[in-house]
Amino acid sequence: MPNASSWSASSPLLLLWEDSSGTRIFLSLLYAVLAISGTLSNVMVIYLVFSFKKLQTTSNAFIVNGCAADLSVCALWMPQEAVLGLLPPNSSSLRSAEYRLLRGGLLGLGLTVSLASHLLVAFNRYVLITKLPSVYQALYQRRHTGCMIGLSWALALLPVPLLPGLWTLGSAQSDSSSRYTALLLALAVLGQTALLLHCYLGIVRRVRGSAKRVSVLNFHLLHQLPFPAAPPPPRRAQRRLSSVSVLLLCCVFLLGTQPLVWVSLLGFFLRPAPPALQAASWLLLCSLSALNPLLYTWRSEEFRRAARSVLP
Repeated sequence: MPNASSWSASSPLLLLWEDSSGTRIFLSLLYAVLAISGTLSNVMVIYLVFSFKKLQTTSNAFIVNGCAADLSVCALWMPQEAVLGLLPPNSSSLRSAEYRLLRGGLLGLGLTVSLASHLLVAFNRYVLITKLPSVYQALYQRRHTGCMIGLSWALALLPVPLLPGLWTLGSAQSDSSSRYTALLLALAVLGQTALLLHCYLGIVRRVRGSAKRVSVLNFHLLHQLPFPAAPPPPRRAQRRLSSVSVLLLCCVFLLGTQPLVWVSLLGFFLRPAPPALQAASWLLLCSLSALNPLLYTWRSEEFRRAARSVLP
């Protein structure tokens, strides 16, 4: 029976080899639900943006980039986890180093680009609301936007040569590599979270301080902000609703990312967390891939109108 450190070092799965069959079946069903719902929601957002010209904005380009990354998690990685959870614990598929490497690559690529897309969306909205329109137009030309999206994928592909060493089994070096990888992951997510919160809290301060500043900006991108486009509520109510919506988005993001950060830091500086806690923290992070499309479109009247036009 593997201990906590060998479990975390040897398997990117959120499945524990020593779990009971009932727990494994429950996790498999949970993965299946997340895979189906996440795939449908991400595909729907991508389809709507490509089908409706009003939705083809810079902010939505970053959202589509995140949806494409989330599909690698929801459509490619989660279904495999759902199937593997139904296999016997001693199955050769679970112990195949090459297959684990493939699954770990899909998960790492999808989550890295998805988190980068969160930051790109937040920074885009921050520049739109807090800077002059000329600054926004100069920064977010089509060529620059394409470079930002390409850079998010390039950065996600950089760790790929390191993966074979990280999934080596049965060596002390593997455990050490796993601990340092967890530390780097935690620090990267903490830095990304700090930048994202800076952007959204800056938006909240600007919207609360000057509703007039927001109302005079004639950009289609304003429809992507987390407050209703029409009919406009009274100015005070608009500021309050905008702030609550942005803070709700931040809270959901923090709930999905921070447990893994602190579990990783705990395992590096003190002692490894119980495998069940590690699995739960990873599961929360992966569930963001299914929730992201809703987080960025549920307050958009343009998205709702486009969805009503294509759904029966």
